[in-house]
Amino acid sequence: MQTVTAIADVRARIRAWRAEGARVAFVPTMGNLHAGHISLIELARRHGDRFVASIFVNPMQFGPNEDFAHYPRTPSRDADMLAAAGCDLMFMPDVGEMYGAGSTAPTRVEVPGISTTLCGEFRPGHFEGVATVVAKLFNIVQPDVAVFGEKDFQQLVVIRRMAADLCFPIAIIGAPTVREPDGLAMSSRNQYLDAQERAMAPAIHAALRTATGVIAAGATDYAAIELEGAAGLVARGFRVDYFAVRRRIDLSVPAAADRELVVLAAARLGKARLIDNLQVERG
Repeated sequence: MQTVTAIADVRARIRAWRAEGARVAFVPTMGNLHAGHISLIELARRHGDRFVASIFVNPMQFGPNEDFAHYPRTPSRDADMLAAAGCDLMFMPDVGEMYGAGSTAPTRVEVPGISTTLCGEFRPGHFEGVATVVAKLFNIVQPDVAVFGEKDFQQLVVIRRMAADLCFPIAIIGAPTVREPDGLAMSSRNQYLDAQERAMAPAIHAALRTATGVIAAGATDYAAIELEGAAGLVARGFRVDYFAVRRRIDLSVPAAADRELVVLAAARLGKARLIDNLQVERG
């Protein structure tokens, strides 16, 4: 595996691969890799001849009171994991390389509507930061396919819309959520949980399973399902941002005829903000 920090070096390597007729797969990450990331990498490798991963903690997607400065960074361990997973190129730029040294007002990419609901309501500007950095990475790497985890389902929907609207010739693939044995979705932020909080955290997945179960059985009173799910988490000690039933394709509020749905939750436990979702076909 080759490690580079400069955009020019990435482009040179991609040009050489293109000259060989290679198909390029890409997984962007913020590092601190775990088994969930490795599942994205393994999926990406099945869709390309060469594989690129990026590691960049993007300041634009963190709010002023969020954990950018303390977000866990483990570059040496990440490099070992990527190499073991068969990565060909690790791109690890700094902020100056991605946004221009001294830049105070970089160009931004906004995906209206779906960026300001759910997590977007509680983290203003977050998805603008996500869309901006992913658009930049797409322009740098120019992959044939890019893989994103379904755990961050709203992010996946935002990126699909952005790629379509900006005419990126890139197939966007969603990878299933990887979970701990007790159901908790794997996340770098799980390490913020103390032992007691870690024991409580799988309640989010359990609440989602209950909600999707009643929807699959034919229930359509989504407001009641949302209220019950949120109340159950509050009773267990969570501070709930939302518990929501949405259309899978665009995260809008479902109509009676909609069948392909997703139930999403975001809740805080101690220092951690946990998100999860389950997809469901209405019965």
